[in-house]
Amino acid sequence: MIDTHCHLDSQSFANDLEQVIARAFEQNVAKIIIPGADIRTLPLAQSIAHTYENVYFAAGVHPNEIDNFDIAVLEEYAKDEKCIAIGECGLDYHYLPQDSHTKEQLKAQQKQCFIAQIELALKLQKPLIVHIREASTDSFAILDSYKEARGVLHCYNADRILLELSERFYYGIGGVCTFKNARRLIEVLPLIPKERIVLETDAPYLTPHPYRGTRNEPHYIPLIMRQIAQVLDMSEEQVIDTSTRNAITLFKEIQ
Repeated sequence: MIDTHCHLDSQSFANDLEQVIARAFEQNVAKIIIPGADIRTLPLAQSIAHTYENVYFAAGVHPNEIDNFDIAVLEEYAKDEKCIAIGECGLDYHYLPQDSHTKEQLKAQQKQCFIAQIELALKLQKPLIVHIREASTDSFAILDSYKEARGVLHCYNADRILLELSERFYYGIGGVCTFKNARRLIEVLPLIPKERIVLETDAPYLTPHPYRGTRNEPHYIPLIMRQIAQVLDMSEEQVIDTSTRNAITLFKEIQ
């Protein structure tokens, strides 16, 4: 299996990173992708990817970290041989302030940084890792306007408007699908083309049931795979084969 979204550069892995990666490989996790989230942590993501043969990274700035946005710096990292995507980038309206003027300013800044990263991905012919939280309509409008853009919608939020992007985008399914309150995602999961589903943990966040409340790790990805198999009435082998093939099709450099 391939964990297409795992923050191995998180401080929560600083003391036992080698063991975390070893545990993942023992659970049939063949490759791991670290999404870039902050300019300041990209050096660590790059270093980890070069230390471990089957670990890769993406160069991006999360919408909540745009204070440090620098497209020129991103482009330099994106040229690294182990950088296989641009992101994670996108829109996140969850933490916006109530003040309407400030809210609109921040939305505009997020859109500007998102568009800059989409254009960088197109320039370098790399896929996008897209973060969308409480911003599906605006995100769809932007992605729909860039007809050549392709990538993965990380932590797919079950909003059906985003299914209209399925010809160009994949859908990252993670630990949320195991949560007891994940009814919307479970209902929409069969609507996603099977050839567009990829696995992810988003570790150290969104730990699957029954381990919620503890640090997530890439070795939990079988829990996600089994839940998908159950919901879609597929064998575990089918989910593994399909999701791995999908990830390799999207992120060609990890073959």
